[in-house]
Amino acid sequence: MSKILRVNMTDRTVRYEDVPEKYRFLGGRGLTSSILYDEVDPTCHPLGPNNKLVFAPGILAGTNAPTSGRISAGAKSPLTGGIKESNAGTPWPQSVNKLGIKAIIVEGYPKDGGWWGLHITKDGATFFPADEYAGRGLYEVFPLLFERFGKKADICAIGVAGEMKMSMAGVCYNDAQGRPSRYSGRGGLGAVMGSKGLKFIVVDATGGPGVEIANPALYEQGRKKVLEALRQHDITKPKGGLHTYGTAVLVNILNEAGGYPTRNFREGRFEGAAATSGEAVFETNKRRLGKELYNHACHPGCVIQCSNTYYDEQGNEIVSVVEYESTWALGANCGIDNLDAIARLIWLCNDIGLDTIETGGTLAVAMDAGLLSFGDWQGAIRLVDEEIRKGTPLGRILGNGAAFTGKAFGWIRVPACKGQTMPAYEPRAVTGIGVTYATSPMGADHTAGYTIAPEILSVGGKADPFDVKKADLSRNFQITTAFLDSSGHCLFVAFAILDNPSGYEGLVEECAGVLGADWTTDDVMRIGKEIMDKELAFNRAAGFTKAHDRVPEFMKYEPLPPHNVVWTVPDEEMDAVWW
Repeated sequence: MSKILRVNMTDRTVRYEDVPEKYRFLGGRGLTSSILYDEVDPTCHPLGPNNKLVFAPGILAGTNAPTSGRISAGAKSPLTGGIKESNAGTPWPQSVNKLGIKAIIVEGYPKDGGWWGLHITKDGATFFPADEYAGRGLYEVFPLLFERFGKKADICAIGVAGEMKMSMAGVCYNDAQGRPSRYSGRGGLGAVMGSKGLKFIVVDATGGPGVEIANPALYEQGRKKVLEALRQHDITKPKGGLHTYGTAVLVNILNEAGGYPTRNFREGRFEGAAATSGEAVFETNKRRLGKELYNHACHPGCVIQCSNTYYDEQGNEIVSVVEYESTWALGANCGIDNLDAIARLIWLCNDIGLDTIETGGTLAVAMDAGLLSFGDWQGAIRLVDEEIRKGTPLGRILGNGAAFTGKAFGWIRVPACKGQTMPAYEPRAVTGIGVTYATSPMGADHTAGYTIAPEILSVGGKADPFDVKKADLSRNFQITTAFLDSSGHCLFVAFAILDNPSGYEGLVEECAGVLGADWTTDDVMRIGKEIMDKELAFNRAAGFTKAHDRVPEFMKYEPLPPHNVVWTVPDEEMDAVWW
């Protein structure tokens, strides 16, 4: 029987609790948001004693369902001031679920200084002093932890950015090869973990009970449907778009559509797009290594395998992974077209414990305000490695994100919603994603309702990217995504299941089979809406109003090349999403 592990950082005690009946059919985002809604005062200080940090593996994590190793981390966000869920693909939640732990709730506030780690095995959870690892890069620290706790361990950690409680600090996990490269990056959850004095959660599932499957036949029926859908779709199949070029396969697609934000959202096309794309990663590796190199899985059981590795001229690894959002944020958004420099910046973010999207957005705002010139990759590396890493006064300004940096420099061109910088899709050229950015309770977040699928990729139907009537589209995507984020599946399975009704049915059957729920596809919108309602209620209690569901003002009067369009979605359409 699954348990909830409650970790009190005030007196450094732990206890296992029975799962309440109301949480029985929840997992992932559905569980993190429900616990926050039930237990956290929406008006509390995000870094204070009354906030809580919740980790919940997806429903399917730890099973053999394809591409299902997702963890949801949730807390009140120091970046947005609202509820936050940020998920990642990593072996860590698979180990947590295999130990029969449905959620880990980190609460309380340390009375003394110092850093602590938590080691969880089949025999229980114990604390260990972690001061010796503080102030060091995660690429140095992770091998030391694997040496100490064994190769079968999986690690959840914060870097020095989290130690300094910077609002763009993420929570880091190991990938399948042990790299510190998988992140619940968005929303500053690493700062919340740092405020608790918790440096690591190390999990070893050896000898654990495994994941209990209530209805094995239904689960297996669904698993086969999802697997077949993934193997057939051009985007997710072996040697398909994601397996070959990674998520950065989208660079040239969005650039051609004129929706690829460039130089702090001043333009919709970047002249260096081709040189910093997934195709460029593939071809550069081929030239440098003398062979074609396809991508790998970020966690066991991933059949999409979209994680690339980028190498230097000598054939040495620079970094894994050069994601679409990362190569955009630290590339086009900053006017940088040097792929080696972008890879180095990604490595630095991984090492320090930073969200690559917020870091790139912050650097772009700082460049726009005159701190650096667009394209100055040497200056960007210096700011990240010498200012942010060392926590200088300038580094602490930058470390608190794009919106904070914009205020510090008196700069009005800050592409953020609810305090969180926008990802790699330009709202003026793709209106549906702009509606999602503005109305999601999570702040500007493409994964909250990925309308890019029908607007740009013609997946799940076709929508005109310039049409202003997008309330229904965004709302439906946000609701469906809330369910998907609870399942443990990667968001990328959506490409296959949106175009394959059998795959969609299989997703629901897998989850229902594990939980023993009586679900059909008709329940997806109901469950997703229940999750969204809790998140929206939390934010409204925290003080959010209709005025927070808006894009930045400059987008309403600044035309975006090459289409020379401004944001024209009426406020009434925005309010129609949730109000």
